[in-house]
Amino acid sequence: MNGAREEVLLGTDTEVSGSFQWAPFFWFSALLFASYAVVLGKLGHVWSSDPDMTHGAFVPLLVGYIIWERRKQLAALKPVHSVSGVALMLIGAILLCAGPPGLDTYAVITRIAFLFSLIGTVAFLRGWRTVGILSYPLALLLLMFPMPGYVMEKLTFPLQIIASQLAEHLLELCHYSVLREGNILMLPGQTLNVAEACSGLRSMLALTFLGQAYAYLFDSRAWMRLAIAVLVVPIAVFANSLRIVASAIAGSYNRAWGEGTYHESAGWIVFVVAFLCVVLCHLLLKKLVGPARTK
Repeated sequence: MNGAREEVLLGTDTEVSGSFQWAPFFWFSALLFASYAVVLGKLGHVWSSDPDMTHGAFVPLLVGYIIWERRKQLAALKPVHSVSGVALMLIGAILLCAGPPGLDTYAVITRIAFLFSLIGTVAFLRGWRTVGILSYPLALLLLMFPMPGYVMEKLTFPLQIIASQLAEHLLELCHYSVLREGNILMLPGQTLNVAEACSGLRSMLALTFLGQAYAYLFDSRAWMRLAIAVLVVPIAVFANSLRIVASAIAGSYNRAWGEGTYHESAGWIVFVVAFLCVVLCHLLLKKLVGPARTK
């Protein structure tokens, strides 16, 4: 023989003899969370202070439950090392050092860096087959991050216009006289300004999370989860159009009912209605294509 053949190549998995060693796993996990303690701490503050992100605290719980359910699949895999996992960890470390911290994009970059480092750690300790098994719960982790500000700015106004147009048509169907100029609806005795909160975008992440939790618990098909994620967008916009219509109709009887606390309460009711629409869409799809096989 011409010497030992090189077995470990960048991007390849190398089998580790013996059973999975937990000590390196705990060491790497501790180092990972210590490195991102500030990032995760600020993220926790967002969950507690932003009413549109209160669902974020429940995302890790759902992810942990899904991983626990897949423990037998994970146990069946022999531990492997992937050197490309180290490359992802290095990319995460570089992104973590990006700055300056005062920029809004800095928070977005450091959160993405956490995902790079997390996936890299799993790939290095367990291999890419493990990453494949955990791809769905890892993707769900994106829902615990607020939508980047520049994305919000690009999407909010178009969705406001769509919600305003839908509300206009629904009010006309209800025989209300309405004139729309952009995102402003003018009715006899009142003028409604369709604000950013009524675009449906702010509730979309929370509705997506609830939809995915529902889909995972009640349907084992991956395509159904994707279908529900897509359906959440029109459902959220339509539900917020109903909120505008309800405010307009209530305001026609008493202007105080169309604003303030009443309007905010209507937002919660409409969110529940939107989730019920997600459930209804799932039931309709299941009726069309048949029930899923038992998990």
